[in-house]
Amino acid sequence: MLVERGLQAMNVELVSDAYAIAANYLRRSGAIPDTLVTNERLLEIIVKLLQHGEFNKIRLANKAIARFETHAEARAVA
Repeated sequence: MLVERGLQAMNVELVSDAYAIAANYLRRSGAIPDTLVTNERLLEIIVKLLQHGEFNKIRLANKAIARFETHAEARAVA
């Protein structure tokens, strides 16, 4: 039980760090507004990547940025 809680706490920190990195980049690039509101789509992408086994926060952030931008471009074309 304690190991499970420790793992959960580590994942929350990992998601938080990856989100901060990705959101900072996307805010500076103008892809998301510069607000304190969490971008649910970006957060969802990060959580899915984590669930699929990515545990490095830099790679997690970079992959999330790439997927976010790809989806944004696809929506702009449609």
